[in-house]
Amino acid sequence: MRPLLDTAAMRAADAAAVAAVGSAALVRRAGVAVAQECRGLLGTLYGRRVAVVAGPGLNGADGRVCAGWLARRGTRVDVVAVADQPAVLSGYDLVVDAAFGLGCSRPYRAPVVDAPVVAVDLPSGVDADTGDLLGSPARATLTVALGALKPAHVTGPAAEVAGRVVLHRLGIVAAARDGVVEDLDLAGYVARARDDHKWRHAVVALVGSPLMPGAARLVATGALAGGASMVRLASRAEVTALDLPVEVVRVAAGSLDPRARAVVAGPGLGEGAAAWLAPVLAHATVPVVLDADALDPALVATRRPDGPAWVLTPHEGEFARLTGAPVPSDRLAATRALAASSGCVVLLKGPVTVVAAPDGTTRVVTSGTPALATAGTGDVLAGMIAGALARGHDPLEAAALSAHLHGRAGARLAPYAGASDLARRVAEVLARTVP
Repeated sequence: MRPLLDTAAMRAADAAAVAAVGSAALVRRAGVAVAQECRGLLGTLYGRRVAVVAGPGLNGADGRVCAGWLARRGTRVDVVAVADQPAVLSGYDLVVDAAFGLGCSRPYRAPVVDAPVVAVDLPSGVDADTGDLLGSPARATLTVALGALKPAHVTGPAAEVAGRVVLHRLGIVAAARDGVVEDLDLAGYVARARDDHKWRHAVVALVGSPLMPGAARLVATGALAGGASMVRLASRAEVTALDLPVEVVRVAAGSLDPRARAVVAGPGLGEGAAAWLAPVLAHATVPVVLDADALDPALVATRRPDGPAWVLTPHEGEFARLTGAPVPSDRLAATRALAASSGCVVLLKGPVTVVAAPDGTTRVVTSGTPALATAGTGDVLAGMIAGALARGHDPLEAAALSAHLHGRAGARLAPYAGASDLARRVAEVLARTVP
């Protein structure tokens, strides 16, 4: 997991690192890291022209170290102080934005450039915590995040101007409460024990209806891909003409077998789903995943504070239904707020997916792909989360790891492939990432 820190936490980590190794050493590490990324973009350094826009603070100091490193390798470097920056910077092969980083709190207008831009830590002119724009930042080709990722790298308009983000930890942050999920985290997704049996990881699926039978199949295949050893399909009514996996057992509508380890509810239930689910879920003693038709504020309000964990998986429209307001630009804050008010783990879907626990702990998933923008992919994800819960993952990690795996699988889909192919792609990704 790549650490994600807000401004206050990052300043505290910086202060601890300065106390340990000194400010000069950290600035040198940061400046060299940026310079090496510049070399990666430029290819050859000798004879290239680079402008470094340097501010008065530590961000500017990082930029000056970068400038010196490049100059010693034959690059023609101009260091431009923010106070003296022109409206237009032209004639350069690369521009390094080292004007203002973490502490930017006032509007900043970047010069117009006609070359790729490398931003030091953050594009100058963004709010690190909310991702809002302060003025007119330059659109970066590459942002070199220093120490940890910041919310602005993954949320709000700032994420759009940050370009590709690479992280150099610089020995500053050892661990963090919040983070961005990466492929290495999937190594722990598969959980097995010598004494496993079919009931140990069973999932109950309260999904599907005669009008939407496909939802049952998609949720079931997702649950099996996520680790379910058996799926007990308890649809609202008899679902016919459905090719179900052989591991799926049809049971009475709304029945909850006490031996199951997780429940997934909502996809394909149709109108009135919340009223049908409320008395059923009142008896649940294992974690519950709510998706699609189950994402109703009246149903969420029935969750017992002392009951099992619930995971809500809304897209933006469903989020608005749950909260009464559209999703704001700061998706992290919005997801945390709903998690806190509902007492549930909340997974807000999107190109960048945000997962938050009621205590504010947050995971961000950036593996999303437009290939997942097709009917039924959310049903598969809901099933995967239930499967991961049945395997013993805690709700936050089950949701975050499943979402990351879901995105990686989506990237392997053929053009215009449907959700029904996702489970096979999940297995392919796991085969490559899990020992």
